[in-house]
Amino acid sequence: MNETQIRLFVAVAETGSFTKAGQMMNMTQPAVSRAISSLESELGVTLLNRHPRNGVVLTDIGKRIVVTGREILLQYEKISQEVAAEKGLETGSIRVGAFPAAASFYYPKIVRAINDKYPNIHIQMYEGTVEEVRHWLDELVVDVGFLIPPLNDLDSRLLRNEALHVVFRDDHPFRNFKEIRIQDLSDEPMLVCKGGYELPVMELFRAGGANLNVKHITTNYPTALNMINEGLGICIMSELSLQSVPEHVMSRELTPRAYRKLHLAVPSFKQASIAVRLFVDTAFRLFPPAAAHPDEQT
Repeated sequence: MNETQIRLFVAVAETGSFTKAGQMMNMTQPAVSRAISSLESELGVTLLNRHPRNGVVLTDIGKRIVVTGREILLQYEKISQEVAAEKGLETGSIRVGAFPAAASFYYPKIVRAINDKYPNIHIQMYEGTVEEVRHWLDELVVDVGFLIPPLNDLDSRLLRNEALHVVFRDDHPFRNFKEIRIQDLSDEPMLVCKGGYELPVMELFRAGGANLNVKHITTNYPTALNMINEGLGICIMSELSLQSVPEHVMSRELTPRAYRKLHLAVPSFKQASIAVRLFVDTAFRLFPPAAAHPDEQT
């Protein structure tokens, strides 16, 4: 397998389409199909199944080989970046995975800072849930990601301890509370947001001996905030999610203080490219981590 074959196979795997992969590689759809068939014959295995309705689907061996293919392409990318750096021409690409709150708060500022100084570095964002970001890192779909524990075997650096807040409509009795205990939330109709809040919230209720009464589950924090604004429940959310709230939404800190850890994670800092290390260094320069609070809960 040469570099072009690997890039083509990975492109087909990631787009699920011979046509889209061909557009990326400046090849026609029939040429892509012939190239993949030739590659499969050369290897003696079937990498892709073709379905009229579902498009192109990786076989089990295809799923394993595409990860290895990405590893090889990363090494090609590192060589290109090292050569360019030696010539004083910083180039390269960075694929960033982020869940919505981190994407909206951190990503634009970091990209702007890098683009201003290194215009030849291309940055692409993959936005999804925390679980999707973790999966993309494991499968080498992205190079670096904003992630919340568990971190599995990924390398990471703690970027922020986000204080968790109770969020509610302004006509709720909690408006008269200065602070709220987790026990105060027992049996309250709760909204649970799947943007990395599930495990911290469940652990808070378990540790506090409170009953978690889940009424609604959302996949992103703006939806949760609008549901709170309509009086459909209360929610535990982080500081990043409260940058802009609807008119009738209020929040109070939990007592004792509770936090959610936000990390920048990579498959391996040792193997990271120059561009990826630049992204991480820029993030920590723009957003220096605050010291952990003494009563922090993980």
